[in-house]
Amino acid sequence: MGRGGDRQSWGQGCGHFGLKLKADGWWLSAPCLYDRRMMNDVRYRYTLLRAGEFRLDGGSMFGLIPRAVWSRSVTPDEKGRITVQHNCLLLERVGDAPAGTKLHAPKLVLIETGSGDKFDEKNREVFAMGARSVLDALAEVGCAPEEIGGVCVSHLHFDHAGGLTRLARSGESPDWTGPASSFGSARGEHGVKRSFPNAKVFVQRREWLDALSNRSVMTRTYFADNIEPIREQVSLVDSVPPFALGTVVQKNDEPMVPQEQRETEVMPGVFVFQTPGHTWGQQAVRFVEPGGRSVVFTPDVMPTAAHVGQAYSLAYDVEPYTSSVTRGWFLREAAARGWVLCLDHEAGAPLFTVRGNGKGWFELVACE
Repeated sequence: MGRGGDRQSWGQGCGHFGLKLKADGWWLSAPCLYDRRMMNDVRYRYTLLRAGEFRLDGGSMFGLIPRAVWSRSVTPDEKGRITVQHNCLLLERVGDAPAGTKLHAPKLVLIETGSGDKFDEKNREVFAMGARSVLDALAEVGCAPEEIGGVCVSHLHFDHAGGLTRLARSGESPDWTGPASSFGSARGEHGVKRSFPNAKVFVQRREWLDALSNRSVMTRTYFADNIEPIREQVSLVDSVPPFALGTVVQKNDEPMVPQEQRETEVMPGVFVFQTPGHTWGQQAVRFVEPGGRSVVFTPDVMPTAAHVGQAYSLAYDVEPYTSSVTRGWFLREAAARGWVLCLDHEAGAPLFTVRGNGKGWFELVACE
């Protein structure tokens, strides 16, 4: 990785343990004991990448919470939109990969990719989106896209997976040609290239299948030009879900399976686990910084610091109630384990720890 840019540093799985899927739910096969020694003790330095501000409808972002309430925390523009950010993390492994590891072990890992560069001006205006992409952010810290060996995306909506591909430049042969992303009328076809040609892309199998079938409350958020070109790069992950299919869950229920057994180690020291609700296959990503603290890239279960409340689910969520349940156990885990959270859409400083608020819920504490 080059060192020419002005780099701003912000910090220095298990298998299915016997869970198998059948038609009407999960069932336990032969149990397997979890052993922390089986997991790689690998540390990563990380750099926050800002891949561009954009704006989303405030009412949609706060679901059933009245504007009179949510507007105390965030100020909408004249069109009722709130400012958010495409936050991504660049990880650089400290030291060599563990000897004998069978995992894909790149030196550089990217978490999340933003919306990318494929929208035209008319479509960008819908979200007041500039032309900046994750490729610009990487260039500023001296990292070439070809150096990235692994990518984790929380889910495959356009504002998280759009940067997996880019427009083909003049003279380049496209990796894929097909319909251009659009929120309105069709734009015709264009040619795109894979942004990170040497990387494996890790995504939950359920998310991948839902994206291919466009199972979403939004009709236009899973776009072919983000997904189809990366088929050969994708590594599908089958992390254990927090609750068995068909379980009737109460809001304050703890997951049926311990956190350690729900995590999947996809690269040495990089773990993913399911955080369903916004999509059924959404995942969070956890790694350990050199100082020993776990950093968890937090997806749309809590996109900004203003979404810490239990009822603060999004109108975009496929299951708002599930999001509420997930947010509860996620915050309890974060507080108990001392996680540093990086919120995916926070426009301000996005790093927080979690503590109880003395009223039976939680508050976020900004990291210095």
